[in-house]
Amino acid sequence: MTPGVSLNLEAADAYCRQLTRRHYENFSVASRFVDARKRLDLARVYAFCRTTDDLGDESPPGTATARLERWRGEVEALFAGVLPVHPVLVALQPTVERCAIPAQPFLDLIEANVQDQRVSSYQTWEELIGYCRLSAAPVGRMVLAVFGVADPEAPPLSDDVCIGLQLANHAQDVSRDARIGRRYLVAADVASGGIASAVRAMVARARGLLASGVALETRVPRALRLQLALYRMGGLAICDAIEAIGYKTEDERPSVSAATKVSLVARAALLAFSRGQPA
Repeated sequence: MTPGVSLNLEAADAYCRQLTRRHYENFSVASRFVDARKRLDLARVYAFCRTTDDLGDESPPGTATARLERWRGEVEALFAGVLPVHPVLVALQPTVERCAIPAQPFLDLIEANVQDQRVSSYQTWEELIGYCRLSAAPVGRMVLAVFGVADPEAPPLSDDVCIGLQLANHAQDVSRDARIGRRYLVAADVASGGIASAVRAMVARARGLLASGVALETRVPRALRLQLALYRMGGLAICDAIEAIGYKTEDERPSVSAATKVSLVARAALLAFSRGQPA
């Protein structure tokens, strides 16, 4: 590697670390148990996810779709062997090559954000889960690749956990989503029982999917096990907070207390280091 390329990669990685520290509160806890190489790979992956979501959610009005399509073109070029220019893609390239991550999870995440520009509600569970398979599941698959998880049972379990966590977040964010003209509650559930009933149904579905995390955590390396346990327990804590206010998230957005978050870290660490599965 030439000195100029090395300098560019160093600057790109600094940019990715900044994005990660700003947006992923569980990353700094879990990453302490991950070796430096994987910690850097995860920062690069998370920076890609953050950048993609920001293009979808924070672009000036009327520009998001075009910006996402340009981003898609840059990602496709990266996987075609073209040297990238954007700092996130400059950083991501060596991780993609070393970990043999395919293009599809990255392209799926972009497609989910494009879909957000034209679809603001979902009539059925089938439609909503289809969206979640684009917007949530790809992240888990990227992380499994970073850790070299080859167990064929792991990806579908990871999909469940990622989708379950996203459903918990959707149930939590009903009031926030309404302010930006979106509703992720299933329209058929709202029509049959009202908003609180639809939130209850979403929480129940989220709990069921998050339960797959218990099996997933026995199939991955210990350092990843801690991170996955944090996500699973965090999702369940969100479900508990929603239940505690009677599922009325159209009126208020429940949150998980600082004390609960500390407890989750302790419990996740205990589970991660007590299970006698892959080290």
